[in-house]
Amino acid sequence: MTRMHTAWAYAVTGGEPRRSLAVAVIVGSILDLINQGDALFAGKRLYWVKLLLTYIVPYCVTTYGAISFHLARRGRNPPGLARDGK
Repeated sequence: MTRMHTAWAYAVTGGEPRRSLAVAVIVGSILDLINQGDALFAGKRLYWVKLLLTYIVPYCVTTYGAISFHLARRGRNPPGLARDGK
């Protein structure tokens, strides 16, 4: 399996999407309140592109961190060992 396929497998399995989504909701909501809170509470126009990016960026960053961790851990294991090191 190529490195890209392995990275994709880590990104879509093992609970990563659920964890990344949870982080994106929490961090994205905080960031949106910081960036557009005044408009939200004053009933002004929201910038939907900003709103989407505010949630997409934390999702991507969390997923990238998880993939990087898994790939680094996989690279440290000697051949013949399982991924969990047992």
